[in-house]
Amino acid sequence: MRPGFVIPAAFDAAIIDLDGTMVDTLGDFAEALNRMLRDLELPPIEAQQIERMVGKGSEHLLRSVLNHVLAQAGQAPKAMEMEALYARAWPSYQRHYLAINGQFASVYPGVVQGLRALRAAGLRLACLTNKPTAFALPLLRAKGLDGFFEQVFGGDAFERKKPDPLPLRKTCEALGTLTARTLMVGDSSNDAQAARAAGCPVVLVTYGYNHGQPARAVDADGWVDALDELVLPAA
Repeated sequence: MRPGFVIPAAFDAAIIDLDGTMVDTLGDFAEALNRMLRDLELPPIEAQQIERMVGKGSEHLLRSVLNHVLAQAGQAPKAMEMEALYARAWPSYQRHYLAINGQFASVYPGVVQGLRALRAAGLRLACLTNKPTAFALPLLRAKGLDGFFEQVFGGDAFERKKPDPLPLRKTCEALGTLTARTLMVGDSSNDAQAARAAGCPVVLVTYGYNHGQPARAVDADGWVDALDELVLPAA
C-alpha cells in the first residue's frame, strides 16, 4: 500500500463525502444540466466550468450555471426574472438527473479498497453529501457502494449544508460517536471547514473538485491521492 494518512487507533468512525471523493460525477452533472439548458432554450455549458461550481448543493449549482450561461450570452435578467427561470430549471434538472444518475459517473480508483479496509478495521461509516438524498441513494446503489454505510445523509437531510458544521454533528449523533473520534474524508474546503467547526479531524483527497483550487492548499489534517491510502496504525 502506498504511504498515506495513518488513522489513529482511537478513531471510531469515518464520514465520507460523495461527489469528488468517492464518485466522479462530473459527467452526470454535465449531461443533466445541458439537458435542462436545452429545455430552457439556453446555450450549453462545458464540464470544465461546472467543475468549479460543484460542492455546495444542487440549488447553488443550478443558480451558478444559470448565471454563467446568461452572462456568457450577454443577458442580465432582473431578480424576479431569475427566480422565475430557476423555478422552471429545478424540476427539469431533477427529472434529467434522476433519469441518468450514475450513467456518466465512475468510482475513483482505490475507493472500494479503502472502504473495505475501513470497515475491516471496525470503523463505522456514514456518507454525508450536499447532493439531495434522492440523488445520493440511487447513485450509491448503482455504483455498488451503498452496502458500506450505516447512514447516508444528503444535503436536504438537515437544516443546513456543509460547510456548516451541523450536518457533521448530526451524522455523529446518528452514528453514536464523538466528533473528535470521527474522521471526515472529503475533497473540498466545504468538508474541511465543516469538520474544523464540528471538531472532527479531516483528510482531503487531492483529485476532487474543490471549486477549482488545489486541495493541499486547504487547512486539513492530511491529504491522500486515493482512499486506499488511508492506513491503519501498525500493530
